Amino acid sequence: MNEPTIIIEEVLGRAQQGVTEPFICRGNDGAIYFVKGKGAGRRSQICEWVAAQLATGFGLPIAEYALAEVAIELIEAGVFPNISQLGSGIVFASRELPHPQELTAITRNLVSNELASDVLIFDWWLHNEDRYLTERGGNPNLLWDMQASELVVIDHNQAFDRNFDAVNFLSSHVFSRQWNGIFGDHLERERYQARLVALLPKLVDIRATIPDSWWYVDDGVPADITWGEIESCIERCRREDFWNTP
Repeated sequence: MNEPTIIIEEVLGRAQQGVTEPFICRGNDGAIYFVKGKGAGRRSQICEWVAAQLATGFGLPIAEYALAEVAIELIEAGVFPNISQLGSGIVFASRELPHPQELTAITRNLVSNELASDVLIFDWWLHNEDRYLTERGGNPNLLWDMQASELVVIDHNQAFDRNFDAVNFLSSHVFSRQWNGIFGDHLERERYQARLVALLPKLVDIRATIPDSWWYVDDGVPADITWGEIESCIERCRREDFWNTP
């Protein structure tokens, strides 16, 4: 059921951070959303949507998200520079937090070991290398809710990375320090794999919710991703070599 639940009524601006530079929009529910449309790339939209649903199932505190609809009239009105990069049709929308701050080396220490481990293993599972933070800085693509004092997970547009580098992941991931404790504990590895395998039955329904239009670029050109490669990455959790490192 790949129908939008939010209608985009107003384009307010554009984020300056991030490769995709999402549009900042107001929905018909009055909330503000960071919206990734056609200009973000079909691969990006698909990765965001699939990973977001798996993150929900895995229990990560991900920012609220939805499929949203952008009317062609809004694009044709040219109400914002380069609005054509938003594009009409179904888009991915992530709801704005009221008191966000990018996670830093200081607030990272406020995240519980269990949640830090969950984020690390989830990213390992989905080959998401785009969550780095070292003593020299970085971009963890994680937020800290100042009011609630809680971690909020965002941005999975680079999940299912074909060029995933395990060495770089383990040296630069924001929560890489959790790895040895998990990898060295046979029971912990089994526990995590059981949690991941339990999500596999959701794949059929997740596949059905991906908008048909996202599988194609203009003029019927296929998107730079297939369901087969997504499924292959996700189903690695069944294999004995899931934990293998170089």
